[in-house]
Amino acid sequence: MAMEEVADKWKKTALLVIDMQKDFIVPNGLLRVDGGEAIVPSVIKSVQAARERGILVIWVVREHDLLGRDVELFRRHMYGGEKIGPTVIGREGAELVDGLVIKEGDYKLVKTRFSAFFSTHLHSLLQGAEIDSIVVVGVQTPNCIRQTVFDAVALDYQSVTVIVDATAAATPAVHEANIFDMKNIGVKTPTLQEWCRSNA
Repeated sequence: MAMEEVADKWKKTALLVIDMQKDFIVPNGLLRVDGGEAIVPSVIKSVQAARERGILVIWVVREHDLLGRDVELFRRHMYGGEKIGPTVIGREGAELVDGLVIKEGDYKLVKTRFSAFFSTHLHSLLQGAEIDSIVVVGVQTPNCIRQTVFDAVALDYQSVTVIVDATAAATPAVHEANIFDMKNIGVKTPTLQEWCRSNA
């Protein structure tokens, strides 16, 4: 692939960094994903590689109302009264983990459900930026990663990639099972090293 074609390819690619927030990652996080802390260095490297290539970095985060009025029904018991639920707007748990920083030129997208596409403007944002390929990192594989990826495939994005060692679940077995399912619908599943070396 010629250098011009490679550069053009990356201009049409977005990196979605999903739910790398303290409540999902740190040891005392309210919805801690056991495998999340281990992938932080790989997520940092994937963001660095994306910026070097001129790839649009989109920070997909959960931010919820203090009273939980925008939370899924099955989690609403965690909010209200004296309870401070997970990823409440303005609270520490909603912040990105240390080492991850939103920079000028990046984009922050707030979601309140598993998929980054559900009831958000992500699809129109990507269309407006002429993005036809997405790369996904973050947590967790069976929920927000999987739902986002399946929606991207349903929306006919030309290429959908999940970096296997920059995504995580509660256990390696759960992670691997969901990666297997995503590969079966045409999703690319490179390691971070493989993705950094690739032109596709």
